Amino acid sequence: MRKTIASLALLAALAAPVTALAASIDASLIPDGTYTVKVERVVDSKHMQVAMDNGAETVLSATRASVDFSSLKPSDKVMLSLGKGQVLVYKKLG
Repeated sequence: MRKTIASLALLAALAAPVTALAASIDASLIPDGTYTVKVERVVDSKHMQVAMDNGAETVLSATRASVDFSSLKPSDKVMLSLGKGQVLVYKKLG
C-alpha cells in the first residue's frame, strides 16, 4: 500500500511540469503579431481553441465579420495575425 501511494505521488510530481506546458493563457496577453498555431477545436464560427508553438493553449476570437473559422478542422495549421488578442486575418497552411 505504501509503495502504491509513493508511486502515485512520484507520478504526480513528474506529470506536473507536463501539465504546466499545456497551460491555457488569456488571448489578450499575447503580443500583437503573426503566429503559426495548430487548431485543437473549433468552438463556433468566431472562436477556436489553438495550441501555440510554445505549447500554450488559448481560445482565439475573430474580430471582423469576414473572419470565419467554420472551415477549419482539428490539427489544421494556421498562420494568423493577432491584434489585441483577436484574429484579424488568417490563412490555412498546407
